[in-house]
Amino acid sequence: MIKLFVGLGNPGPEYEDTRHNAGFWWIDALARELKVTLVPERSYWGLMARTAIHGQNVWLLQPQTFMNLSGKSVGTLARFFKIQPEEILVVHDELDFEPGQVKLKRGGSHGGHNGLRDIHAQLGSADYWRLRVGIGHPGNKADVAHWVLKKPAPDQLKLIEDGIAHSLKAWPELIAGQMDKATLAIHTTKPQRPKPPRKPATDAAATDTP
Repeated sequence: MIKLFVGLGNPGPEYEDTRHNAGFWWIDALARELKVTLVPERSYWGLMARTAIHGQNVWLLQPQTFMNLSGKSVGTLARFFKIQPEEILVVHDELDFEPGQVKLKRGGSHGGHNGLRDIHAQLGSADYWRLRVGIGHPGNKADVAHWVLKKPAPDQLKLIEDGIAHSLKAWPELIAGQMDKATLAIHTTKPQRPKPPRKPATDAAATDTP
């Protein structure tokens, strides 16, 4: 079961709407869903909210350390409240997915993501859950640093917001520890528009009906 939801991003108004802050956007949406308010917690170097769902304590966290030191915030809070790596979900931007695509997985490498790299180091484990929010790739590796710190185009932003809204629906399963159900819900694409109804049979066939 997930006890700690972490969204990665950079603090400050200049970064607020940039692609690298997709994790923050997801946590903001979850906070609205749970009707909680994130407040500064100096002890954990972040904005934090705490609530109880069906008698279980749940934490929401946005590290305010800048991306490459995210683990300082996550590790400190996890150690204090004795939250195990497998009870942590880290939501972050993912270059390798198209805008709007969101995938859930447990463990694995940090893939060069600076926030995950520091969380790996601070937790001493890679065995935490990640929710990867697609932001697309600029096409050239040299452009990545510039790309993640820029605002997405309006059509891309709409796709990212739709992906966040779709994946957010799985929060009850995540908290309940029903990870297979959560994965299925998140990975199931949104239903397509219904196809137009088929044309009725020929007039001749229609006249045969009593």
